[in-house]
Amino acid sequence: MEYPEEHSVDYKTPVRQILSCPPEAAGQRLDQALARLLPQYSRSRLQIWIKDGQTQVDGVTTRDARKRMRGGEILTLFFSPAPGSLADAPEDIALDILFADADLFILNKPAGLVVHPGNGNRSGTLLNALLHHDPRLAVIPRSGIVHRLDKETSGLMVVARRLTAQASLTRQLQERSVRREYLAVALGEMTRDGVIDAPIGRHRQARTRMAVTSAGKPAVTHYQVVRRYRGATLIACQLETGRTHQIRVHMAHLGHPLLGDPLYGRGRAAPPGLPAFSRQALHALRLTLRHPASGEDMCWEAPPPEDMANLLADLAAQASS
Repeated sequence: MEYPEEHSVDYKTPVRQILSCPPEAAGQRLDQALARLLPQYSRSRLQIWIKDGQTQVDGVTTRDARKRMRGGEILTLFFSPAPGSLADAPEDIALDILFADADLFILNKPAGLVVHPGNGNRSGTLLNALLHHDPRLAVIPRSGIVHRLDKETSGLMVVARRLTAQASLTRQLQERSVRREYLAVALGEMTRDGVIDAPIGRHRQARTRMAVTSAGKPAVTHYQVVRRYRGATLIACQLETGRTHQIRVHMAHLGHPLLGDPLYGRGRAAPPGLPAFSRQALHALRLTLRHPASGEDMCWEAPPPEDMANLLADLAAQASS
């Protein structure tokens, strides 16, 4: 892969980073909110920057890492990303990069790759891979990642390589002008297209799951029937919003959980004879957005990976036999 700019980080030049404290960080400490926004830096490193007066909250310098956030504050950091300050080390992990310029990476993420480091996944993630492919991403919140795919979901993602690009992409996502289209195999034989407009929030009892709940955030999924099989349906889904596990939660709520979904498909057994699938049958097929620098509308497509292509072939063969 050839990069359009010098592929290096200047660790001596101080960086000013301006961030917006998300509403969901309300009640968190300043260091916790910053750790959420900048997962590539260790908590101890962030606390040092705060203690040294290198952090402002709404333009006022603070040295109190325990300061509670309301959500919506403007956080400004002045720091040098010294070697060793990264919580997540660059790792030489192969990436399928479909497009790269000074502003963007467009990636085809394989199933099984975790996007962000977390408990039990401190290495081997997409973020670790990105820091190896472009070390300058260390000074961008979330290393340029502006949206996620679940670990076992394959397909297209966009990564910002500049702060200005990240701001533009985040704004486009908020305005719902980024078009994200998925292919999924749902259990049951669906007969019509539709729209699911149902808020999604954390499940009250099982905190690792999401659920349709009146206390959740707005979530809208459009779906179209592509092909019906025996006991399953291939659907195309378009997201207006980007809630955690949105398609999986919405389809389960509709009574048609995704084939192979270990979290949301428990209540419905697959019909006898349906091919087994080791993950949720979900693939991010197409991504359309406005280029943050040129303003040009751009679109990318990634065909389903081998495991899902084989699944579709098996389902088609069953349907025609």
